[in-house]
Order: sequence, then C-alpha cells, then structure tokens
Amino acid sequence: MEVTVPMVGKVTKILVKEGDQVKENDQVAVVEAMKMEMPVVAPISGTVKEIKVKEGQEVTSDTVIMIIE
Repeated sequence: MEVTVPMVGKVTKILVKEGDQVKENDQVAVVEAMKMEMPVVAPISGTVKEIKVKEGQEVTSDTVIMIIE
C-alpha cells in the first residue's frame, strides 16, 4: 500500500528504513508544512518495501513517500 503525505511540505524525518516492520498507525515520517510538523502514519501493518523520498525533500499533496506491504 502506498503511504502519501496530506499536503505540500518538506519531509523533515523518515523514522523507518526499508525492511522494517510497522503496525497500522505507527508514525513513519514527519512532514513540515506551514511551520507545523505533521506526523505521517502507516495506513496498514506490514513491511516497509520501498522509501521513495529523502529527508529534506519537498513534496506535494498525495506524493507517495513509501510502500508498505
């Protein structure tokens, strides 16, 4: 399943790495938007298969930042 960001901003932290096991609603990244930090959570439990962004990268709304299977 694709993990997306809710709005335009900058990825300030990626809290998992490829191969990590996550549970639904675990925080996997932090995006800064409008001077606020917003957590990005796992939509499902599973394994992080691919991380598609780097810390410091600007993203737009609905950008896929990682894949969890």
